[in-house]
Amino acid sequence: MRLLLVITTLAAATALAAPAFVLAQGTPQTVQLAKLDVIKVATGYRASKVIGTSVVNDANDTVGKIDDIIIGQDGKAPFVVLSVGGFLGVGDRLVVLPYDQLRTTGGKVVLPGATKDALKALPEFKYASR
Repeated sequence: MRLLLVITTLAAATALAAPAFVLAQGTPQTVQLAKLDVIKVATGYRASKVIGTSVVNDANDTVGKIDDIIIGQDGKAPFVVLSVGGFLGVGDRLVVLPYDQLRTTGGKVVLPGATKDALKALPEFKYASR
C-alpha cells in the first residue's frame, strides 16, 4: 500500500513539473503568456461587482440593470445583457449591447442617449441552451 502511495505521489510530482506544452493532434504547442500591468488591471471593474448595477442615461434616469456580461466567441468582444422594464424582476425583458457603449462616471454606469422605450424596442435576448 505504501509503495502504491509513493509511486502515485512521484507520478503526480513528475506530471506537475512537466514543461507547459500541449499535444494537439500530435504537434506540440507552447502556451503563449502575456505580461500585463497588474496594477492597471486591478483598477478595472470586476464582473461580479458590475452585475446587478443600475444603468442610467445622460439625464440620470434609470434605464435598466446589468443582468450579465458575456464574452463573445472570439474571446475579445464583451457584451452586456440589460434587464429593462418590469418591476422587481417581473415583466422585464433582456436586451444585449456591446459593453463598450457603457461609460462609468462618478461611480455610475451610464448608457449615453438611452431611453427605456428605445431599449424595450431592441430585439429580446435569450440565452442559448448549452
